[in-house]
Amino acid sequence: MFIALRDLRFARGRFTLISAVIGLMTLMVVLLTGLTAGLSAASVSAVAALPTTDISLAPPTAGQSVAFATSSLPADTARRIATVPGVRAAHPVGISTTRLQSADAAAAVTVIGTDPTLFPPLLAGHVPGAGQIALTRALAEDADLQTGETVTVAGQQVVVASIVTDTSLAHLPVLYTDIDTWQQIAHADTITAVAVDPGTAETVAIDLAGGTTTVTREAAFDAVGGFTSEQSSLNLMRWLLVGISVLVVGSFFTVWTMQRAHDLAVVRAIGGTRGYLLRDALGQAALVLLVGAGLGALVATGLGALAATVVPFVLQPATVALPLLIMIAVGLLGAAVAVRNVSQVDPLTALGASR
Repeated sequence: MFIALRDLRFARGRFTLISAVIGLMTLMVVLLTGLTAGLSAASVSAVAALPTTDISLAPPTAGQSVAFATSSLPADTARRIATVPGVRAAHPVGISTTRLQSADAAAAVTVIGTDPTLFPPLLAGHVPGAGQIALTRALAEDADLQTGETVTVAGQQVVVASIVTDTSLAHLPVLYTDIDTWQQIAHADTITAVAVDPGTAETVAIDLAGGTTTVTREAAFDAVGGFTSEQSSLNLMRWLLVGISVLVVGSFFTVWTMQRAHDLAVVRAIGGTRGYLLRDALGQAALVLLVGAGLGALVATGLGALAATVVPFVLQPATVALPLLIMIAVGLLGAAVAVRNVSQVDPLTALGASR
């Protein structure tokens, strides 16, 4: 990489500029990736936390897909599904949106009623019984509530029995209770869905017994209102940024390669191989990408840590390292396309063209 390093020293300003541009694009991709993961968790983490593999919902109307918002099943649906041979467990699940009111605070919440074995891990208190609820930690902190306090949920007086790990659904914090208490809060004699561990049972048999449409837990994410459109929009922006990165890096190295045509021709004339020139050019691109993308990811990590305190943002190795690797990979791809003609430089033609 003698030629590449010499160029980097000679044109420090140009390479500093392109490194800054790459860093800025990496910063945006990493931040957008963390935000996408954070908004995903805010939408569906309560569904993702259910310790079952399948969810049974009411069949959709023609032209529609299954949705928690429109699903309503008879209260005995879980019992009927549980009788299907091979099914290990079937738990009724009720989901509704309402308002929690305490002496000092009020908040919009999603209420999930189900078997306590499906609740997130307890952090404090005990498993709720009839007329009791479990609050997620974030909700308890925001409303300044402790176990043993009485609150009003949809006009019903209930006692905070426990604090559980954080989950949310449709961007609202969740409180958990048993299915009977949920029916009182929701003023309903139905349920929303059934959390199923199908065991060896076939989905067709489950749906026949319950009059339902059964999907995997991950597929049920799409049944949460707005989740699919939100994630599609954010992922589109991420990939557009990645595509722009390929074009920017490729354009930079295309112009730079054209400006180096005379030097490359001289190297070819004195015996430099095509492979040597190609490795030199790609090594130069890799160095610029590592510096630019690495700095961008480092800054994004710091900003992400701050953002996580005020917005749904997930800062994990996967949300930083994966975008970083993608940026370096697509940058090298753009550079490889740009310098593909380097390995085909004809010294006589290049020297003549530069005269």
